[in-house]
Amino acid sequence: MLRGINKIISPELLYVLDQMGHGDEIVIADGNFPGESIGRQTLRADGSGVPELLRAILPLFPLDVYAPPVYLMDKTEKDRDLSIPIWDEYKKILIPAYTKEEPVFLERFAFYERAKSAYAVVVTGEGAIYANVILKKGVVI
Repeated sequence: MLRGINKIISPELLYVLDQMGHGDEIVIADGNFPGESIGRQTLRADGSGVPELLRAILPLFPLDVYAPPVYLMDKTEKDRDLSIPIWDEYKKILIPAYTKEEPVFLERFAFYERAKSAYAVVVTGEGAIYANVILKKGVVI
């Protein structure tokens, strides 16, 4: 066992986070995300929600400061009137502790395309809709 590592981070996820380099991206996805068909490397974190996993991962590496560090899946036109409270929770977790930048919203299929080139996809047990996040790793000093 290691100290200082949140117990919801599996050994496989810890390995992936360590192997990622500057500019590599990781998708932290809700339970509906098609991780297996999109991700080159897919891990499961079914017992965790996205906010809990963000709180566990973010202390382990910096976010990129040379490019937008956080991407969220935007609502489709059909869902424009829906409230997505989890986005506010993400902002509380991220800003200002880990970044000063607002997340970049990507259209659903643009998000899927970006996710295809991510280093890994972590599918959580998150039940909230539009809860998918992409994090871009920064330089570890």
